[in-house]
Amino acid sequence: MGNATSYNLGYLFRISLVAALGGLLFGYDWVVIGGAKAFYEPYFDLVGEDKAWMSGWAMSSALAGCLGGAIVSGAITDSIGRKKVLIIAAILFTASAIWTACSYRFFVFIIARILGGIGIGLASNVSPIYIAEVSPSSLRGRFVSMNQLTIVIGVLAAQIVNLLIYNYAPVDREATTDVILASWNGQYGWRWMFAAETVPAGLFFLLALVIPESPRWLLQNSRKEQAEKVLHKIGGEEYASEQIASINESFSEETSRHSIRDLFEPRLMKIISLGIFIAMFQQWCGINVIFNYAQEIFEAAGYDVSGMMLNIVITGIVNLVFTLVAINTVDRWGRRPLMLLGSGGLMVTYAILGSCYYFELKGIIVLAVVLTAIACYAMTLAPITWVLLSEIFPNRVRGTAMSLCVSALWIACFVLTVTFKPINVALGASGTFWLYGVICLIGFLVLYARVPETKNKSLEEIERELT
Repeated sequence: MGNATSYNLGYLFRISLVAALGGLLFGYDWVVIGGAKAFYEPYFDLVGEDKAWMSGWAMSSALAGCLGGAIVSGAITDSIGRKKVLIIAAILFTASAIWTACSYRFFVFIIARILGGIGIGLASNVSPIYIAEVSPSSLRGRFVSMNQLTIVIGVLAAQIVNLLIYNYAPVDREATTDVILASWNGQYGWRWMFAAETVPAGLFFLLALVIPESPRWLLQNSRKEQAEKVLHKIGGEEYASEQIASINESFSEETSRHSIRDLFEPRLMKIISLGIFIAMFQQWCGINVIFNYAQEIFEAAGYDVSGMMLNIVITGIVNLVFTLVAINTVDRWGRRPLMLLGSGGLMVTYAILGSCYYFELKGIIVLAVVLTAIACYAMTLAPITWVLLSEIFPNRVRGTAMSLCVSALWIACFVLTVTFKPINVALGASGTFWLYGVICLIGFLVLYARVPETKNKSLEEIERELT
């Protein structure tokens, strides 16, 4: 099957990086709203406990688009190919960034955010699939993790852009809602935070035009010559021959044609149910509320607006550093140990964080615990979830099955995001994080019982073992 030195790593890295730009835009679009929140909420009159659900809808509206994009991707990824879906996602990211920045009515803002969410839904499904299908088995974990790395870079980029734009015309420490509304940031700054996304989105569109199609999709659609060319460029003639034989064998064992009904076969349902659980648990572990509601979390910990903006950037840096740790461990430690480490680590961290709020500990203590939670998540559940989801499904249904799981992920994310404020009001910050700790305990037990180890196995080997 070759070794790392026999692969064209430069070429493999370039095409994987282009696909992973979908992850970068996913991360930017996902988090930019957290920094802009303090300024667009006064603009659209979303401030106050009586507006909690409207504020939650503003934060989570993109998730409706994510779900729609994930569902649509299942119908088109296996039919028109991975590359075309990446191009469509790039177009949607660009259009959403411009439209959101130009929104002067809340309704228009919501529509623009939903459009960007569709782009996220498409990219979050097809980017890891594409990278998994072009990567050799011994390198697949770290290359698919590259998608999570670019998500994190996108998150950090959004946080830095938000901070730089905020610092252009900072708001006073004791700013009221009226003062924020009248400020430059309250009128225009938040628009530039969204508009900045057009630069990476345009680059993604141009580069997606020149990458090759996935060789596994090409073989599934009887385009052997093109698939052979891509595989030869990745690993040479012998590697290409071995891969084509293995992939064709997986297609010959079962028809390459499939329908939605095929997903309900008992042997596939077992795998899909595991994939759905993994996808939903990645969201219900609760970490995304720290990114999406960083303003409330750090304000409750005693930080002012400037401190809140700076702390958000610090969380992004920690996220990036520990994602790099994951890239260096996923193919050595394996998927299963990292998933268990993440769920168990977050359970303990949330217990401590909830106690900090319960005993009214503030400042650097809360920041340290939050950073610990982010570090734990970044090197475990965040990247490994995408690696597992891109690996465990058979070739013939990978796009559709992945779409189903990603749809479940975005439903879970929508529920998490839209309910955080009401739950926080009902249970308080301490009770909320203790609740997430209980969810992490449940996740640990299920993952311990059901998650297989997939490192150093080809996609076809995994398929034979699981089915």
